[in-house]
Amino acid sequence: MKSTEFIVLSACTMMLTALGIDIMLPVFADLRAHFGLPPRSTATAQVISFFFMGQIAQLAFGVLSDRFGRLAILRVGFPLYIVSGIGAAFAPSLELMYLARFLAGMGASAVFMTTIAGVRDRFSGDQMARMMSLVFTIFLSTPVFAPFLGLAILRISSWQGVFLTPPLFAMLVFLWSFRLKESLPTDKRQPLAFRALGKTLAGVLSNRIFLRYTAITTLLFTGLSTYVSASEHIVGEIYRRPDLFPWIFAAIGLAMSACALTNSRLAAKLGARMAIKWLLFIYVLIGTLLFIYTLARSGTPAMLPFFLAVAVLLAINLAIEPNSSALALEPMGHSAGIASAVYGTCFFFVGASLGSLITGFMTSSVQPLVIAFFIIGLGAFALVLGDGRSRASVTDRR
Repeated sequence: MKSTEFIVLSACTMMLTALGIDIMLPVFADLRAHFGLPPRSTATAQVISFFFMGQIAQLAFGVLSDRFGRLAILRVGFPLYIVSGIGAAFAPSLELMYLARFLAGMGASAVFMTTIAGVRDRFSGDQMARMMSLVFTIFLSTPVFAPFLGLAILRISSWQGVFLTPPLFAMLVFLWSFRLKESLPTDKRQPLAFRALGKTLAGVLSNRIFLRYTAITTLLFTGLSTYVSASEHIVGEIYRRPDLFPWIFAAIGLAMSACALTNSRLAAKLGARMAIKWLLFIYVLIGTLLFIYTLARSGTPAMLPFFLAVAVLLAINLAIEPNSSALALEPMGHSAGIASAVYGTCFFFVGASLGSLITGFMTSSVQPLVIAFFIIGLGAFALVLGDGRSRASVTDRR
C-alpha cells in the first residue's frame, strides 16, 4: 500500500470515532422527545460520554496487539463497532443505549489503537508527528460535514437512520482494511506471559516522557470531550439558537482541521516539542482572556466571543495531539502496542469521565466549561515547561 492510500485509510479508520459522535449531535432533541426527557436534560450527552468511556478497552487490545499483531485486533474491533452501533439504534431504553454505545466505543478503541500503533510501527519522532497531522487533517473533516449529514438524513428518515450511518460506513472501511499489511513482524511480538507483560507495562508507566505527554493529552481531551458532549445543549438550550448548531459545529471543525494541517509544517520546522510549547502558550493566553471576560460578564459570555475563543482553543488542542502522541510514544519502541493502549485509555477514559462530570454542571451556564479550559491550559503548560530536553538531544537518541 502506497503512503497516500495508507494515510487516507488510517484517517477513515480513525474517522469511525468522530462519525460515531458528530453525526448524532443534531438529533439529540428528537432523542430527548423519544425517551420522554425534558428539553434542558443533559442525559443525551451521556450517549457521547459512554462511547468515549468504552475506550478503556484499549488497554486489553494493546496487550493483544503486541502479541498477535495489529491486524488481528483491527478485525475484532470493526465487527464490535458495527453490531453495537446497530444495537444502539434500536435500544428500547436509554440505559441499554448507553451500554450499546459503551460497547461501540470498545470497538472503536480497537480500531483507533491499532491505527496509531501501525503508524508508530512505520514512523517515529517528528516524522510520526507529521504523518499524524496529515491523518488528523482528513479525519477532522468529519466535524465539518457530519452535523449537516445528520440533519439531511433526519429529513428523510428518523434518528435511528442517523444512528445506523456510522455502522454502514464502518462496513465499507472494514472491507477496505483487508488491503493492509501487518506492520508488526512476528519476531518483534511480545509474549502474553504475566511477568513479561508486567515488565513491559512497568516500563511504559515508569517512563517520564510518556507520562508527561499522556497527561497533557488527557487534560486537553477533557476540554474537548466536555464541549463535544454539551455542544448541542450549549447552542440550543443555553444560547437558544438551535438553528445555528450545525453551522457553529462545522465552523469549529474546519478551524480544527486547518490547525492540524498547519501543525504538520510547524512540527517539521520547529520539532514536535517546541511546537507544543508555543501552541500551549497561545492556549493559556486565550483561556485566560476567556476566563476574565466570563467573570466580567457575570458568568455569561456573549455568544460570538465565546465560540470564537472555543474555536481557537479546540483548534490548538487538535494541533497539539499529534505532537504529544509522537513524543509520548517515541521512547516506546517495540512496546508501541501496549503504550498506545495506555495512552488512549488515559486520555479517552479519564478525559471523558472528567468531561462528563463537568457537563453535569452545565444545565444553564457555560461557566463550568470556561473554568475547565482555564485550568486545563495552566496544567498542560506547566507540564510541557517541565520537559527541559532540547530537540537536538532527542534527535541524537533516535
